[in-house]
Amino acid sequence: MPRCVDRTIEQLLSAKTVSISKFEIAATKCFEGIVISLAGKSALITGGSRGIGAASVKYFAQAGADVVFNYHRSQAAAAQLEQEARKHGTRVESCKADLSRDKDGKKLVEFAKERLGRLDILVANAGIWNVKDIPIEDMSERDWDEMIRVNLNSVYSVIHHAVPHMIAQKTGRIVAVSSTAGQRGEAMHSHYGASKGAIISFVKGLSTELARHNILVNCVAPGWVDTEMSKPVLKTKSGMKFATGAIPLGRVGTAEEIAGAILFLASDLATFITGEILNVNGGAVLCG
Repeated sequence: MPRCVDRTIEQLLSAKTVSISKFEIAATKCFEGIVISLAGKSALITGGSRGIGAASVKYFAQAGADVVFNYHRSQAAAAQLEQEARKHGTRVESCKADLSRDKDGKKLVEFAKERLGRLDILVANAGIWNVKDIPIEDMSERDWDEMIRVNLNSVYSVIHHAVPHMIAQKTGRIVAVSSTAGQRGEAMHSHYGASKGAIISFVKGLSTELARHNILVNCVAPGWVDTEMSKPVLKTKSGMKFATGAIPLGRVGTAEEIAGAILFLASDLATFITGEILNVNGGAVLCG
């Protein structure tokens, strides 16, 4: 019998009255299973001031990691997130960076390395999505270029600058955030789907390239998620009906549900997983 249960029994037997409920609670705490811990780890999370990124910052800090995250415009949101995440006792700092520019990607990685001392985990999450439909015949070169710069070039940039540090450490974790649109495409958002599909191919190539350095590279592919980015669609009855109509679970996801998958891939529970696309979409896209 585990010592924690043995101690619980001794305590209950020595009491004047024995509460079965107290024993059940104590035993549950003893057997509640493996807890994901990132204690002693340092993580860089891009697009961390809102949505999936913000949820990831909170989860990583709660799991014990020191975290640096970037924001593009919302300094107030970043400051508030820092304050909330620091309640867990780890170091959490933000850095303003426009990751569509490679020089800012380099600056962010250097900032994280300087502040945290090492770089164990990189979560490449920053991205945009066009709320308004854009048919290909109306899509301007500017529309295309902006989507690729923000969604794809930013992923290249932070990985490009972070990997040398991970190689020197002989270990590392990289988790990129793609989308269901990267696997099945998305009409009227074809440039978005293209950018997210490229991330999937990028992850698969890097996973074999970096395996010899003990760097694991994986991808999380969310479907519809209730975030600020999707709110213009989901706040309307017709938009919510459209989104949930293709989801077998009948609802959209939460930012925390996506962050949980990211946390798993960054943890010691995923030491034999690389090059994988973890779909978190309520069954909307089934791959395998």
